[in-house]
Amino acid sequence: PRLAPMRLYTLSKRHFVLVFVVFFICFGLTVFVGIKGPKVIQTSAANFSLNSKKLKPIQILSNPLSTYNQQLWLTCVVELNQSKETSFQMSFPMTVKVDGVAQDGTVMFIHNKVHNRTRTLTCAGKCAEIIVAHLGYLNYTQYTVTVGFEHLKLSIKEMNFTWKTYDPKFSQLEIWFRFVFVVLTFIVTCLFAHSLRKFSMRDWGIEQKWMSILLPLLLLYNDPFFPLSFLVNSWLPGMLDDLFQSLFLCALLLFWLCVYHGIRVQGERKCLTFYLPKFFIVGLLWLASVTLGIWQTVNELHDPMYQYRVDTGNFQNLSLWFMWPFLIFIFYCLYTYLQGCLMEFFLSFADLRLKFLTALTFVVLVISIVILYLRFGAQVLQDNFVAELSSFFSFFSEFLSFYGLLNFYLYTLAFVYSPSKNALYESQLKDNPAFSMLNDSDDDVIYGSDYEEMPLQNGQAIRAKYKEESDSD
Repeated sequence: PRLAPMRLYTLSKRHFVLVFVVFFICFGLTVFVGIKGPKVIQTSAANFSLNSKKLKPIQILSNPLSTYNQQLWLTCVVELNQSKETSFQMSFPMTVKVDGVAQDGTVMFIHNKVHNRTRTLTCAGKCAEIIVAHLGYLNYTQYTVTVGFEHLKLSIKEMNFTWKTYDPKFSQLEIWFRFVFVVLTFIVTCLFAHSLRKFSMRDWGIEQKWMSILLPLLLLYNDPFFPLSFLVNSWLPGMLDDLFQSLFLCALLLFWLCVYHGIRVQGERKCLTFYLPKFFIVGLLWLASVTLGIWQTVNELHDPMYQYRVDTGNFQNLSLWFMWPFLIFIFYCLYTYLQGCLMEFFLSFADLRLKFLTALTFVVLVISIVILYLRFGAQVLQDNFVAELSSFFSFFSEFLSFYGLLNFYLYTLAFVYSPSKNALYESQLKDNPAFSMLNDSDDDVIYGSDYEEMPLQNGQAIRAKYKEESDSD
């Protein structure tokens, strides 16, 4: 058979260093470009001074908006007349009514329903910011929000309201960079498929098979349909973006499980015993993440005051549904990795494949953790969700570095796992009786044996065998 050996086996130590250097250079460029970019969230103050002791409903008109603003938050910071040393926490009911102003500025869409939710005011020196309302997508050029604090029984000095939206400059750059990653991913996918075109799919290695799945999913992760979010006044494009991202990330988790386990499982990998347990674990993760996203979106469509903390019981159940499969995945991944490490003592091929994949994946995970920690600090371990402003990146560099990291990670794997230029020639040598020493089984060639030694050793073995047979003739 014509086998598809990976470029991984033909790279010297110098080449491996060069691969990592190019990866870091590309990632560093995205960070540098991101630093020059705008902030993700822009704010505009709408201050309101209280002149009466009785808190009447407050009507606040937003600034003119466009689809490039993407989402809208209204937040409030309460200033009390009490001493700054006062610390307390109290819950109170708050009412909100949202009206949308049409583009001509004359017709107003009236939503007759007044939403009533309980909010918690936390004060320690000064009071924490309260999220009054959140709109996941914008249908109108302006919004009027009527807020009622009638049941807040405190001596209030002032209330500072703030509108928060996506910066239009960020939205425009996001469209362009997503387009760039879509084009790059499409090119890499075509080149990877082109390199494997002369080999039958049954002769591909497990890494090559998975790359043929991950690269199209990376294309969806970059979301070629993202510009529709600015052309269609609907929540559907945003939901598709969340669906594509969760699908790719879960497929990446499944790739790690299958490859680490597949390195030590030679021969036929049965669907029932090899793939089904992994699909079950990662499938639960994907289902939980999609359910959480749909739950949040559906509730926000009906109630701009909705937050996951309001629906604590259901949210905690969904969170537990997500956490248990995630913990099982971590332990399973560690188990398969340690089992693969043990194979290094018995199979020479396992060492190279494990070291490269582990090294590159470890670098990606460390960079991801550093980015998350720099953005969120210790709060990264707390519950953050869609409506919470703390769950969004503040700077363009954070957003771009995250997208660039995953894209360049897949591009590097695609390069290393693609067949080398002389792979077809070397696979044809196996069918030549003069080189019978290379005529091993499919698994021996793909997963190890003579081919997976260093290229110089392969050449010396082939020449020695050919000379020996020529002398005997």
